[in-house]
Amino acid sequence: MKKTLLFENHVERGARMAPFGGFEMPIQYSGIIKEHEAARKRAALFDTCHMGEIKITGPSALDDLNRIVTCDIAGLKTGRCRNGFMCNERGGVVDDLIMYRFDDNDFMMVVNAGTSYTDFEWIKSQVSPATTVEKLSRAKIDIQGPGSPPLMQKLVDSDLSDMKSYTHRFCTIDTSTVLISRTGYTGEIGFELYCEPDDAGKLWDTFVENGAEPAGLGARDTLRLEMCFPLYGHEMDQDRNPGEMGFYKLIDCSKEFTGSRIVCTEENHHERLVAIECDGRRAARHGDTILDDAGAYAGTITSGSYSPSLGKAIALGYVPQKVSSPGTAIRVKGERGELRGMIVEKPFYKNATRWKNITDFL
Repeated sequence: MKKTLLFENHVERGARMAPFGGFEMPIQYSGIIKEHEAARKRAALFDTCHMGEIKITGPSALDDLNRIVTCDIAGLKTGRCRNGFMCNERGGVVDDLIMYRFDDNDFMMVVNAGTSYTDFEWIKSQVSPATTVEKLSRAKIDIQGPGSPPLMQKLVDSDLSDMKSYTHRFCTIDTSTVLISRTGYTGEIGFELYCEPDDAGKLWDTFVENGAEPAGLGARDTLRLEMCFPLYGHEMDQDRNPGEMGFYKLIDCSKEFTGSRIVCTEENHHERLVAIECDGRRAARHGDTILDDAGAYAGTITSGSYSPSLGKAIALGYVPQKVSSPGTAIRVKGERGELRGMIVEKPFYKNATRWKNITDFL
């Protein structure tokens, strides 16, 4: 297993480590529920150095990216970020991603750890000869939660009061030059920091010393699940049409992109990703079977967990369109028995701060 640049920091602080995406990653420190609450109410610190960053530049970079990424790249302004997907010719998801635009022909794509190598090779195979594709070696740290803006403002050399959601900029923390953005995979206001590898440990310690609480992938998973955000390998893969996930803002069907004829044809959307609340605290698990209220097969659970914010079990899963309406009663059958549940409106957690003005927290 590979180790991130912050591996020793995690071990020294007593983190419980486990494999994820080819890396040994911290699953929890003080406990998933406490770390989850830190992100919702205070400021939680996540090691995301395992993520992949790919730089795409050149005179044909814009046209190439607009052709291989589902979201609108031509309309992405300098200094902004945007979520999207890369799809194969069958309309399946190669990966989900975030695009950063630094200049007219200068972009960065942030991809998942487990797919970063195949993503890199896929992009190289799709772009024009004039486009340069390069792996970056930046470290990545995320600080999330309503306590993160004042903490960040205390440490950076510039005023953050005008920083909007899905924007990015360069700034300095102590002597380290960092790229910061506001995208918020947890659903909360916060920042993603990209820095030089040698600066990662120093920055991590600085944030902890100023009140940020280290958090592991366990809390990161419950946070994203409460927001109904997809996870590669669970809600999407090479065979899943992203149109079935319901994230239509990430798919620009007014243009042609790889797989667009399949992705943008509604007849190909056979299932719908739905949010499910289950009775009690016992959670459904990935791969469990969804049954309709009469006991007939209806679909499959992709992610499930106890929700610390709601105090109940929640899950995501795919069902046919005809049984996807909120209020529909379902059952979940797994190795540990059967659960009763109901399809509900997304997201589960309604009080997230990701889109709020930063001045509300400074």
